[in-house]
Amino acid sequence: MQTTPTLRRTALYAEHLALGARMVPFAGFEMPVQYAGILKEHDAVRERAGLFDLSHMAQFELWGEGAAAWADTLTVNAVATMKPFQARYNLFCNESGGTLDDVLFYRLPDRLLLVCNAANADKMWQWLTAHAVPEVGLISHHGSRALIALQGPRAAEILAPFADIDVAALKYYFCAEAAVDGVAAVIARTGYTGEDGYELFVSGEEAPALWRRLLDAGRPLGLEPAGLGARDMLRLEAGMPLYGFELGEDLSPLAGGQRWAVKLDKPEFVGKAALAAQAAADDFSRIAGFVMDGRVPARTGYPVFLDGRRVGEVRSASFSPSYGGRNIGTALVEKAAAAEGGVLGVEVRGAVHGAHVVPLPFYKRPK
Repeated sequence: MQTTPTLRRTALYAEHLALGARMVPFAGFEMPVQYAGILKEHDAVRERAGLFDLSHMAQFELWGEGAAAWADTLTVNAVATMKPFQARYNLFCNESGGTLDDVLFYRLPDRLLLVCNAANADKMWQWLTAHAVPEVGLISHHGSRALIALQGPRAAEILAPFADIDVAALKYYFCAEAAVDGVAAVIARTGYTGEDGYELFVSGEEAPALWRRLLDAGRPLGLEPAGLGARDMLRLEAGMPLYGFELGEDLSPLAGGQRWAVKLDKPEFVGKAALAAQAAADDFSRIAGFVMDGRVPARTGYPVFLDGRRVGEVRSASFSPSYGGRNIGTALVEKAAAAEGGVLGVEVRGAVHGAHVVPLPFYKRPK
């Protein structure tokens, strides 16, 4: 008899229930997909602020004098050149150049904090331990530590009274070890929404009280709890890839649009030869952004055509409040179909509807 795997719960599970969240299975956890509604939560993040539970994400720590150099042999972007307290986007690839995961590294004084996608937590932990060397220490905090994201134009205003550092002075893609409402935390000015904001790494035990305090203080400024639905809409508008859609083991960072992160001048890293050959040939299918010409929405997996010939498929799609209320998406298509301004067709329930290729991202926050 086949049994259903037991879903895990983050430290904030009870908080979500108390707020009336609709919970769904996601990457092995019960997670809030929405509270008051996806569009309301999207609007809060774009206009004011939203609070997200990201505690399902994998948090690993690497330490030892050779940790950064070792990580450089496994990742496409540079790790050893990171400045103290800097954050950097990176990707792990297999030997054929496919993407194992896209991640963030944070360089702390005595260790590297590595955040991986929740769906890839077990795979990435196995990958790291399989390539482990004696001089580098590894520990997993997946599911035991919490991660709270405060995102939106009023995020700094909301967080400032709670932090013992000047959060407004913290540079984008940098972090600090500090206290938030008396709780020891790593405060990072990073996010996955296209807005300004912060991600707070704290212990699981202290996360619920901090979550409530931030919500209570932020409500008068328009802060709303936000779920996975709004997060996906926000990240797509911001042109940020989602693993399993714009990236995967069958898709390289070049195909996914992360060519800028692939440092082929590094002496060595897993997948370098395959990526160098792929870059030189430049004949691979790649991710392109598109907007539907009419009101019919696209969906993941729908066929995409160029001049009547199938050239790919939709990978992500959504209604976009920040793109004039249009239906937007990404598609993995042949090189010829990815040219900006190109006319495509998307098959929706047996009928082909027009679409145009547009540059990513769909949305950039005002400076």
